[in-house]
Amino acid sequence: MPDLQLFLDGVPLAARPGQTLGAALTDAGIVSWRTTRNARRPRGLFCGIGVCFDCLLMVDGVPNQRACLTPARDGMALRTGADEAQEARDA
Repeated sequence: MPDLQLFLDGVPLAARPGQTLGAALTDAGIVSWRTTRNARRPRGLFCGIGVCFDCLLMVDGVPNQRACLTPARDGMALRTGADEAQEARDA
């Protein structure tokens, strides 16, 4: 099956049909995409089943979507919502 193309903060990212956003991000080597409010600690997938809310993203303009539960669709625009997320991804 052909790859899907997502955009994380405007940067193209490949995904496979049937993957969740969290799986696509992890496959791309991105393990954190947001930080906690106070301590600014990196967050990404933790529980992987929608319980912990560590993997939140803005998806196509809708905030607070759980990456572990949201299926990837071609052309999705994903926003980390924070400049600090880039620092967390680079760590």
